[in-house]
Amino acid sequence: MEKAYKLEFAGEKTGSLYVNCCGLSRTEGLHSFGPALKPHYLVHYILSGKGRFSIGGKEYPLEAGYGFLITPDELAFYQADEDDPWTYVWVGFSGTQAAEYVGNIGLSVRQPVFKSEASEELYRIVKDMMEHNTFGLSNDLRRNGQLGVFLSIIAEGTKVAERSETDRANTYVRKAVSFIQSNYCNPIKVTDVADYVCINRSYLYTLFQKSMGMSPQQFLTTFRITKATELLQLTALPVESIALSCGYHDPLVFTKAFKQMKKMSPTSYRREMQKGETRRNKEYLRQVEDFINQINSLSEGI
Repeated sequence: MEKAYKLEFAGEKTGSLYVNCCGLSRTEGLHSFGPALKPHYLVHYILSGKGRFSIGGKEYPLEAGYGFLITPDELAFYQADEDDPWTYVWVGFSGTQAAEYVGNIGLSVRQPVFKSEASEELYRIVKDMMEHNTFGLSNDLRRNGQLGVFLSIIAEGTKVAERSETDRANTYVRKAVSFIQSNYCNPIKVTDVADYVCINRSYLYTLFQKSMGMSPQQFLTTFRITKATELLQLTALPVESIALSCGYHDPLVFTKAFKQMKKMSPTSYRREMQKGETRRNKEYLRQVEDFINQINSLSEGI
């Protein structure tokens, strides 16, 4: 038997992350679910008691302070302990970025269990979702916002060290590259990139050398100059504007960096491109395409 307070939210299901359902359950001994499938992600967090959870061919004995993830269309089973049955809250969610968020937290079928000391806060979040249960934009935004907070608390408690060394390294580099792609137009430095991914600069250097064959500073400069070559070819913007658009507030610094990489000034490069499909022109375009392809392959997963 199970005493459950649950809500299923109807309506249009679109967006990057949204709540499908949530609830609170107080179970009796040996109460179970499954083996069965769920069409969305489902996170349970145990407030008290204990039980067992099975997914992906493995079984996990769990107690208060732990939670578990059920992934879409993956056969799962869970059962309350006979003598000390559990009480838990749960949240079901979907969205175009749901898989990415879950993966970045470090949860998967292979690693479905997490631990968190924020028991009261997680309970309050689910309670708030249930209290704002009526149809309407205001409550939709409220619940989905609370879902983000719920997942952020879980993310704080998960130990990245439990993931493989390769997974950790790939995640750091992928996030660093994404940060550079989004912020190259700003005067960011390598320390800003390292701070964003929460590792020190020397470790970031080691990861980039191994994954990209260049330092973070070289990658940042190459990315900026690559963007600059595109603007020089495709627009009539002044060199000063292109420099600013690529994160260089000093045009002289930009010109120096451009010369070091392209062996000519930005103005000379633009003039060379305007001469037509010369052999040199084709070589530069090939270099740009190769670099962009390298970034794209990294973004898809190292």
